[in-house]
Amino acid sequence: MARKPWTVLSVWLAVGVILLPGWRAMGRDTEEQLLQRIQSEQNPVKKAKDEIKLASLKLTQVREAYSQGHIEEGAKLLVTLTDTTKASWKILQNSGRRASKQPEGFRELEIALREDVRTLQDVGRTVDFYDRAPLENAAQELEKMRGEVLHALFPGAPPRTLKGPVPPQTVTSPGSPTEVR
Repeated sequence: MARKPWTVLSVWLAVGVILLPGWRAMGRDTEEQLLQRIQSEQNPVKKAKDEIKLASLKLTQVREAYSQGHIEEGAKLLVTLTDTTKASWKILQNSGRRASKQPEGFRELEIALREDVRTLQDVGRTVDFYDRAPLENAAQELEKMRGEVLHALFPGAPPRTLKGPVPPQTVTSPGSPTEVR
């Protein structure tokens, strides 16, 4: 009698172990699905988000290529990654939306750019010094684009530089020796 619940439990556990990876894979989009959705999508925000997903997929391929020692293939994929990210930024720019008022899409792009730059820097640390140039160039290009997105999201803020904190603005009173004339 006590054996029956354990048998049922083990059967359900086995079924769960078999089906769980399939359910997790169902949520991931393939490159072909994303390309098809990008072609047919009319909403610029959804289209940009799909471009961001495609860029993330390309970044995974870049990481795999460099980890396997396929430097030339990785460099080609880097070009595709930056082009895809530029396309997402261009779609959002041409959408007619103001990022500061309607940040959907812009916000996701900024987050993705920040993560992508960090990932490229991490991959660059694992690659031979002489093979780092394409990774560093792509990271710099994405960081520059991130600065543009941040400026669109926060138009009143001073523009960001690639490195370092934003310098404080000095306020002087009229007639002081530090007053700018």
